[in-house]
Amino acid sequence: MSLFFPDVAWAMAPSPGGVGGGGSQLMPTLVMFGAMFAIFYFLMIRPQQKQKQERERMLSAIKRGDKVVTTSGMFGTVTNLTDKTITLRVADQVKLEFERGAIGRVVEVQVDKDA
Repeated sequence: MSLFFPDVAWAMAPSPGGVGGGGSQLMPTLVMFGAMFAIFYFLMIRPQQKQKQERERMLSAIKRGDKVVTTSGMFGTVTNLTDKTITLRVADQVKLEFERGAIGRVVEVQVDKDA
């Protein structure tokens, strides 16, 4: 068989580094996976955690009289608060109750310079 395929004997020979030789490949692979995890952490996980904390701070800081926008786009003024719900006045004589998580953002009241 080696008469027709002389390179087969070389391909099947053990590596010069010793038996197996797989140990030298383990460390670079682990370093590569560690680097990929670090990149994934700093680009995906950490910003999401910061955004979640900022949203929780915003929801806990809402008080009566704040103008807010729900996640569905409805504007209203906070009239009542509980641990889980917020009541908004969206028009004269119209009050709607929402979960706290339905609040998208607090609207900043802008003061006109001309007034």
